[in-house]
Amino acid sequence: MPAEKRTLSMVQGEEGTKDAVKEYYSKHLKTSTDLQTNACCTAARPPDHIINAIKSIHKEVVSKYYGCGLCLPEDIGGLSVLDLGCGAGRDVYIAAQLVGGSGRVVGVDMTKEQLDVAIAHKQWHANKFGYDNVDFKLGYIERLGELGLEPGSFDVIVSNCVINLSPDKESVLKEAYRLLKPGGELYFSDVYADRRVPQHLREDAVLWGECISGALYWNDFHNLAKRCGFLDPRLVKDSEITVNNKKLEEKLGCIRFYSATYRLWKLEDLESHCEDYGQAVIYKGTCPRCPDVFELDGHHSIEKGKVFPVCGNTWKMLHDTRFKRHFDFIGNFDTHYGIYDGCGTLIPFESAKAGRNGAGGGVLLICCILGNVEGLGCGKDVAFKPLTYLRAEAAVPTGFLVDCIPLCGASAAA
Repeated sequence: MPAEKRTLSMVQGEEGTKDAVKEYYSKHLKTSTDLQTNACCTAARPPDHIINAIKSIHKEVVSKYYGCGLCLPEDIGGLSVLDLGCGAGRDVYIAAQLVGGSGRVVGVDMTKEQLDVAIAHKQWHANKFGYDNVDFKLGYIERLGELGLEPGSFDVIVSNCVINLSPDKESVLKEAYRLLKPGGELYFSDVYADRRVPQHLREDAVLWGECISGALYWNDFHNLAKRCGFLDPRLVKDSEITVNNKKLEEKLGCIRFYSATYRLWKLEDLESHCEDYGQAVIYKGTCPRCPDVFELDGHHSIEKGKVFPVCGNTWKMLHDTRFKRHFDFIGNFDTHYGIYDGCGTLIPFESAKAGRNGAGGGVLLICCILGNVEGLGCGKDVAFKPLTYLRAEAAVPTGFLVDCIPLCGASAAA
C-alpha cells in the first residue's frame, strides 16, 4: 500500500508487528530447534559447495539459522551482495566465501540479539577465510535508506524467509529495487499462501513469528513485485509446507502454504507477458558449477550447446545481466510472433499440482460425456471437446483432483 494511504493506526500496527517479531526471535528462539513449525526449516539437501561452505562457519552462527530455502544464486564471484534479514549471519558467511576476497557482503537485521552473534564471530571468519569482506548493519529492511547504503550499489540482494515477517512488504521491494544495479537481481526464498490469509490469523503472534500468517497470497505477491519495478517474477523452485504442528494446523484450516524461491530482475524494459520474437540462446557451459545445464528458473533448464528458444524477457534476463558471457544469442526484437503458449496466471507452484491428497496429476470426469457410467452426471450426449479446452472452460488448474465438471449445469456427482 502506498505510504500516503497508510493511516496512523496501520503504522502503529506495523511497529507492533516488528516489536513482536523482534521479541520472538530474541527471547523465544534460542536455536532452530525452538521453532514450532517447519516453515522456517529447509528440508532439501544443499548442494555440495554450500555444505562445504557451512563447514567453515562458526557453530553458534549455524545453530541460530532460520530459513526456508537456499537463497544464493550462481555466478556471484566478485559481486556485491546484500542480505535482508541476515539474523546471526549464516547466509552472509556463506556468500562471503562465494564472492571471494574481491567481493563484499552486507547483512541487515533488526534484531540486535541475532546480529550480536554475527558480529561476535566476524574476526573468527576473517581468519578462517583469509579476508574480511563482510559488514553488518542494525536496521529495518523496510527502511534501508536510513543505513547509508548507496543506491544502485548491489549486484545481488538475497533474503531467506524474512520478507514475509515484514508488515510493509511493498517498502521492502521498493528499497531492494532502489539499491540494485541495473541488471541486478533480488533472489530470495520465502513463504506464500494459496489464498489471502484472514486478519485474525495475521494477528496471531506465533503464526507470524513462524513465517506462516505473514505469507502473501502468491498472486498478490506477483502484482506487488510488478508494481515495485520487478516486471516478470520468476519462480526458481518450491515445496509445500506441511506445518507439522496439529494445534497450529487446526487454526489454519484449508489454507495451503509454500516455500518458494523467486528471482526478480531490475530490468526496466521487460514485458508483462512472455512474448515470442523468434529468439534463442546457446549455453556455453561456462557458469561455475553448471557444466552441463544452466537453470534460470523452474521452466528454463538450458543444456550446454543446445539451441534453446526463449521469449523476449528470458533473452533479456540472460543478455542484460551478469550471465551474458555464458551464452551465445540468436535473433533480435525486429519481428514479433505473438505470445508464448502457456503464459498464464494459474498457481505457479509445482508442488501444488500434486493435489491435496498427494496424487500425481488428477482425474477429470466430465459428467455429460461419462453420463452412461453409473452414478456420474446427467447422461446427456454432448459434442466432444478437447480435455485442455474443458479444463480452461471450467477454470480448473492442470493437476488438481476434480470429481466431476457438469457441462450441462447439473450438480456434480458425489
